[in-house]
Formats: sequence, C-alpha cells, structure tokens
Amino acid sequence: MLMIEGPARQVMIGTALFLICMGLLLFLRLLPLTIGLPGWPGPDLGLCLTFAWVLRRPDQLAAPVIALIFLAEDILLLRPPGLWAAIVLLGTEAARLREARWRDQPFMVEWLRVAILIGAMMLGYRVVLLLSMSPIPALGQVLLQYIATVAAYPLVVFAARWLIGLRRIDSAESEMMRYRR
Repeated sequence: MLMIEGPARQVMIGTALFLICMGLLLFLRLLPLTIGLPGWPGPDLGLCLTFAWVLRRPDQLAAPVIALIFLAEDILLLRPPGLWAAIVLLGTEAARLREARWRDQPFMVEWLRVAILIGAMMLGYRVVLLLSMSPIPALGQVLLQYIATVAAYPLVVFAARWLIGLRRIDSAESEMMRYRR
C-alpha cells in the first residue's frame, strides 16, 4: 500500500478539497434555481474561491488543476471552450507570483487587488469575444456580475476559513516550502 506522508499529503488533501468545493459550486450553479432577483446575475463564487485558495495556500493548487476545472466549467456552462479557463489561469498565476509580497498586507488591500484582477479578466474576456465576433453578454449584466463577485469575495474568504480551515501561510511556512522543492 502506498503511503503518502508529510507535505505531499497536505498538497493532495488541499487539492482534493478544492476540487470537491468547486464541483459542489458548479453543481449548484447548474441547478435550475434562481436565487435573488430574476435577471440579475449572481457572483462567480468559483472564481472567488480560486483566488482565495491561491492567495492562502499557493502550494496546494497547481495551474493544471485550475485550468482543468475552469475548462470543465466552460464546457458545462456552454461558454467558448478554454477562453475563460485561460484567462482565469493567467489571473491566478499573476496573483500567485505576487502572493509573497501581498502576504503581509491587510485584507482590504488584497480585496482591492483581487477586484482589479477580476475586472481586468472580465474586460479581457469581453475584448477577445468582441475580436472573435462572438456573441457578447450585455454590459449591464457583466457589470452587475463583477460587482456581485467582488462583493462576495470577503464572504467566500471567511467561509473558506471557517468551514474548511483555509488560512494564509506565514513566512516560516513559505521558507519551508521553498527548501522542500
């Protein structure tokens, strides 16, 4: 029997937990239920969870996992396959590269930076759809979804901390991870 110990086990458990959470969020998104006002788009909780995970436990969430889960979401939600997945991957990797510098900042600064990244990602998605002459969602709907997603980010971070114990790594843990590689 293969036993996985130490840090590798933590990474596998964290990745599996992320996949379970994303699968649950995608399942709830596919249900024919309307929450809130009809016609108003809800927040992208999966995107919020992905940013929260990458900024708290970057060692547990590999880029291929992010790409595959958002590619599956693209296919199931009938979006252009791979476009949103590629944009999310670019955004999360940009956040991952800056995670060490953002680690000691207050949460409000993190929230602002994530809001800017999400806005840039949504703008980039819209520009690519425009250039490829694909159908573009109404600007008002996109703006409402952006506002809802940014407003939901602190709630997702709190829920992830409270429900699954997702916490930010400190500098000592970061150094230990660096030496293990």
